[in-house]
Amino acid sequence: MLPTHGRYDFKPITQRPDFRWPDGNGLALYVALGVEEYRFGQGMTEDIMPGASKPDLVNTSWRDYGNRVGGFRLIDRFASRGIRPAMLLNTEVYDHAPALMDAAHEAGIEMVGHGLTNSDTLAGMGPEEELAYIKAVQSKITEKQGYPARGWSSPWLAHTDNTIDLLPEAGFSYLLDLRMDDQPIYLKGKSKPLLALPYALELNDSTTLIGRQTTARDFAQMIVDEFDEMLLAARTQPLVMSIVVHSFISGQPFRLAALTAALDHIIAKRDQVWLAQPGEIEAFVKADPQRTV
Repeated sequence: MLPTHGRYDFKPITQRPDFRWPDGNGLALYVALGVEEYRFGQGMTEDIMPGASKPDLVNTSWRDYGNRVGGFRLIDRFASRGIRPAMLLNTEVYDHAPALMDAAHEAGIEMVGHGLTNSDTLAGMGPEEELAYIKAVQSKITEKQGYPARGWSSPWLAHTDNTIDLLPEAGFSYLLDLRMDDQPIYLKGKSKPLLALPYALELNDSTTLIGRQTTARDFAQMIVDEFDEMLLAARTQPLVMSIVVHSFISGQPFRLAALTAALDHIIAKRDQVWLAQPGEIEAFVKADPQRTV
């Protein structure tokens, strides 16, 4: 046998119990909205113009657009379609864009820990440093919203050998980073299991629109095609679909128009899908042990 990470076992989707989501639907769908903040001139960045000269005001301004403009428009657009997203939140946004966070709380958006800033990465951290970092994120969210976040998504989707073990110690109970399945999967941990909800690695505007330079219209068509195919498969299996967008990417007007067309395709069939937040999916799954792998 080849070496593995040992965090989950193989169990094919054809050999699992059947159940239905609320209202008898076979498909649950959540939207994750990435809202990020970066240290100017330090650490990791996401750039629209790689290799820009320093000081890099150009790429900084592109990212800043998301929290000054794009985030507000995405929140409004989701609300107009009856979608309550989760926010993958760099907690520095509380200090740098407080009006955006006020709008998010007013819209009933669920907060998911996503690091202090997106200039950071967990990679290379020792266990004590990593736990302190994760706890700092949880502490800030708890301070601002009055209760802790249940979900975590790592900056840059980076992990150490200890991340899955440490997240429950900081009060996190589910992870939005992995797509090994179309159903929620428990990850093995040293003390407590951590629930991994299916997380879009390709229906993700960062990896697809920026990373692979896909057009906004092609990305929208990807969402439509995934939704239609998942809806078909969900007739006989309970499935989870996710869409991941960022305030500074899909919040750009020409991309927002294309994304809206895909959302309208989904909303036209809303009686066949449970439009949920990931925390609601987690709660429903954990209410019955037969609903998890």
